[in-house]
Amino acid sequence: MSVRFDRENVGAGPRISGFVEGGFCIDGEVHEGGVLLTPQGVERWDAPALDALVPADVEHLLALAPAPEFLLIGTGAALARPPRAFVEALETRGIGVEPMDSRAAARAWMVLRAEDRWIAAALFPLNR
Repeated sequence: MSVRFDRENVGAGPRISGFVEGGFCIDGEVHEGGVLLTPQGVERWDAPALDALVPADVEHLLALAPAPEFLLIGTGAALARPPRAFVEALETRGIGVEPMDSRAAARAWMVLRAEDRWIAAALFPLNR
């Protein structure tokens, strides 16, 4: 018996296919540095240091209509926690924060978008 994965059922929005030195492969293009993802597109992100992250750094994502269910934070090569004040500010707005290493966040993005979940992501490059 063979297993077949339906690549057509990946959901709308950017498709992450891999990583490059200091960036990501998304929709067949290399994006150097950090990236912000919405179901509608991808943009380059001049990511601050994780411990300096404030809501204004991801305001574009928070302005989605409707608001995203939660924000995936890809923290680079290893899991790290964003500042508690950042998390609390987003939770006050009704947006959860899910930190994980950037590889896991990229996989989660693809799975959740295939389920048509309305989410956003801020991914730090692996070499942050």
